Amino acid sequence: MNLLSWNVNGIRAAAKKGFLEFMSTTDADVVFIQETKANREQLPDELLNIPGWGVTFHSGVRKGYSGVAAYYRKEPDEVVCGLGVDKFDDEGRAIMVRYDDLCVFGNYFPNGGKGPERVDYKLEFYDLLLQRMNTLRDQGCQVVVCGDYNTAHYEVDLARPKANQKTSGFLQEERAWLDRYVDEGYIDTFRHLHPEAVDRYSWWSWRANSRERNIGWRIDYFFVDESLRGRIAAAEIHEEQEGSDHAPVTLTLS
Repeated sequence: MNLLSWNVNGIRAAAKKGFLEFMSTTDADVVFIQETKANREQLPDELLNIPGWGVTFHSGVRKGYSGVAAYYRKEPDEVVCGLGVDKFDDEGRAIMVRYDDLCVFGNYFPNGGKGPERVDYKLEFYDLLLQRMNTLRDQGCQVVVCGDYNTAHYEVDLARPKANQKTSGFLQEERAWLDRYVDEGYIDTFRHLHPEAVDRYSWWSWRANSRERNIGWRIDYFFVDESLRGRIAAAEIHEEQEGSDHAPVTLTLS
């Protein structure tokens, strides 16, 4: 199974930058999209009915903000929108597709950059999602969680760690939550397969030619539970793909 996650920073904008061509050529079985920035009724038919794909959108109440989606070649056994808590679901941040006992979440984790209250909101989201992941795992499901985590885990995961010690996205309390995911048995698939990789990032600021200079952050991940360790066949960042300030990330499960 080939899985792909991409923060497109506005799906309508992405459609003008090659998104439909991308969807016609990708070998992914499921594509998780973050930051759709659109409700379903705002979208043109070309994004709702891409040949060969089904789709579910989970949009926020506020138009033009946040939102996630899942495109899939084969109809899932179940699709769940949200985490069951209004303050997160009203922002359209989580979607889960299930095939048999494989549960795959695509998430747009909150950005804590607007102040301490948003950092707290972000950490609450991490906590609630981990509870959901563990509940499914305890029920015998195999769990995959992907998306824009909005946090770089280690110093190697961003170009300028020293300068960003007090920046949301690299705060110690945010990074500690990724430590907890690892401690509770979830594997960062890219780092698992590429332990020595450096200068590999998935997001670059629009400012100061950051992408061209590769001044970036690795904040888009695929985590899997321990039961899937032996099935991790490939995990990649596709820095060459344009159309957003994020690059797509992929996971192949054997």
